[in-house]
Amino acid sequence: MTLGSTQQSITRRALLKGAGAAGLSAAGFSTPAFAAAEFQFKFASNLPATHPLNVRAKEAADRIAKESGGKVELQIFPANQLGADADLISQLRAGGIDFLTISGLVASTLVPTAAITGMGFAFKDYPSVWQALDGKLGAYVRGELAKANLLAMPKIWDNGFRHMTTSKQPIKSVDDLKGLKMRVPVSPLWTSMFKALDASPTGIAPPEMYSALQTGIVDGQENGLVAIQFTKLYEVQKFCALTNHMWDGYWMLANKRSFEKLPADIQQIIARNFDLSAVAQRADVERLTLTARADLEKAGMKFNTVDQAGFRDKLRANGFYQEWKTKLGKEAWDTLEASVGKMG
Repeated sequence: MTLGSTQQSITRRALLKGAGAAGLSAAGFSTPAFAAAEFQFKFASNLPATHPLNVRAKEAADRIAKESGGKVELQIFPANQLGADADLISQLRAGGIDFLTISGLVASTLVPTAAITGMGFAFKDYPSVWQALDGKLGAYVRGELAKANLLAMPKIWDNGFRHMTTSKQPIKSVDDLKGLKMRVPVSPLWTSMFKALDASPTGIAPPEMYSALQTGIVDGQENGLVAIQFTKLYEVQKFCALTNHMWDGYWMLANKRSFEKLPADIQQIIARNFDLSAVAQRADVERLTLTARADLEKAGMKFNTVDQAGFRDKLRANGFYQEWKTKLGKEAWDTLEASVGKMG
């Protein structure tokens, strides 16, 4: 039938070693096989198999199988194997897959208010992120997703604070973005923000990002340091400006109607273990971020810091915050500002 935590420190080497031992590969990987699992689920993500999200998801799958007495088997498909992000959202809603981790900014193509968590320069640090996302702001977004038949588990997974990289010259101030061809995820807020920064953004899905940078279709992109490392973008990007321009995370989503038809005990086992792994993965990403810069520098990437005030001033001057306050509505904006302070 389909729907339709450990806490030890993880290093990149340990992740790669653990991934191999667990059977993570280019193909989907499963929990230990049971003779007759009553519930067989497909979980998809857009991240490499060795990324902390998929490693921790595999641990959750193993615990779920054990705690359910073999009733639940979860097969994991990393790296957009089952389709691009937009395809995966459609498959989840149609019941073709059962679980999906996706950025709220990408989910905003279906649920516009889900973009609120990625507002430019909204969060100053991790404590402010988790206070908001484990509190009223997260509850608000989960409620909005539920209206589209997408059930989000209580704990969001981490994709880190994002920075800008380029191939030809460093970004030292907001003026260096003028006309720059930037790859952004396929999301209205991302596109709008980089237009407001006077860049030339192009929406490109993760599977095509590396080749688009390699061939010069775009000159730069923005991502978290851990994602830059795990997707080997240092091979096609030379400079990294530490902008911290937005925080991004992954909601663990299920088809709401189908999930709620499961036995209550199965629902609880799944939700509890996904949330345990989400908390562990948050710590993984935060730790790995501390070492990622040194690793990327060894790989040849050059770093510089920027004055964030100039970027925020440009967004205000070009009407970015007012535009999104209007688009997202008073409830969404008030919920955000109640969590992080005045934005516009």
